[in-house]
Amino acid sequence: MTESKKISLFPILLAVFMDLLGIGIIIPVVAPLVIKSGLLESSPMQTKNLVLGFLIASYAISQFFSAPVLGAWSDKIGRKKVLVFSIIGSIIGYLIFSAGIIFNNLALLFAGRILDGLTGGNLSVIYSAIADISDEKTKARNFGLVGMCFGLGFVMGPFIGGQLTNQNLISWFNYSTPFLFCALLSFINLILVIFNFRETLETKKQTEINIFTGIKNISKAFGRQELRNVFVISFLTVFGFTMFSQFFQVFLLNKFPERNESDIGLLFGYFGIWSVLTQGGIVRRLGKKYPPTKILSFSIPFMAFALITLILPEKWSGLYVTMALVSVAQGLTSPNVAALVSNLSEKDEQGEILGINQSVSSLAQAIPPIVGGLVIMINLNYPVIFSSLCLIFAWIIFNLSFKKNKTET
Repeated sequence: MTESKKISLFPILLAVFMDLLGIGIIIPVVAPLVIKSGLLESSPMQTKNLVLGFLIASYAISQFFSAPVLGAWSDKIGRKKVLVFSIIGSIIGYLIFSAGIIFNNLALLFAGRILDGLTGGNLSVIYSAIADISDEKTKARNFGLVGMCFGLGFVMGPFIGGQLTNQNLISWFNYSTPFLFCALLSFINLILVIFNFRETLETKKQTEINIFTGIKNISKAFGRQELRNVFVISFLTVFGFTMFSQFFQVFLLNKFPERNESDIGLLFGYFGIWSVLTQGGIVRRLGKKYPPTKILSFSIPFMAFALITLILPEKWSGLYVTMALVSVAQGLTSPNVAALVSNLSEKDEQGEILGINQSVSSLAQAIPPIVGGLVIMINLNYPVIFSSLCLIFAWIIFNLSFKKNKTET
């Protein structure tokens, strides 16, 4: 990596951190907002779970349509301009969502999340920028740094989000405060990207841009023989993790009713600490010695096991053991799946292929909230069990696909 490329990495990672800090702040807030606040006070719990599921899914469904457009657009006009556009959209989305809370308006809540999803699905752009300045040997390690920034966002975000709803801390804090704070963070992120982000795209590409590219991408994902299985693996790993992450708060609120947003925020902040340690340290060290396929052969079944342990603790303290296991397993899996997809792609199609992978991921994030809202009404443990089964299927497909070349890819 040249000196200029080393310099380019920092503002990219800073943009990821600011982005994920905003997302992390929201984690402990959305489920209590729908389930415990006066928003749907007279509705039965089944209705609240379904509304929560669709509210979460609206963001991912919007990303499903927008992420490949942003990825292809970044191949055409550059990474920086697209990042600026996406951050502005996030700012407006957070403000609309805050207004929905203040005015107790469910339509505004959906509008805010949909707008943020349409404009804020910039992960494919960020991964493309990382790929621009990486080679095959450094790609997994650099993607691991992106994961570390995810983790840092999860360390600070959930804790801050939990505290920003705590009226015992400051009397005027409420459910809208975290989202207003997210808008402020996104504005800071916007300024930093405008003045500090150096364009990484060297050769611009004329790429078709279509809002229905997400639908076409699903067809492409399963139509390219050399990438079909890795996209299935990507889908199942994201699906399993999303089922856990989006409905685990509901699980916690029901199993431990004495706990509140601050407790959930601390727990997910602890999850983030382990994610930082894993993706900032372990992934980089393992990436120097082993290819992504070698690491995934261990991390995927480890993640399946870790997820199922979440239903075991009867005391809150026990969750700190099981959450650490899930965080380490997910921290090993996510960047190596992204690196594997990138390694199987040509240099001049990184934005397009990672955009396709983002479409696959967005679809995998859109379905679990809806399915989870139905499944959790049958049994509180089912979403977590379902998550673990998804990872088991991913591991089976992985072994069938890559058992011959785990030392090469």
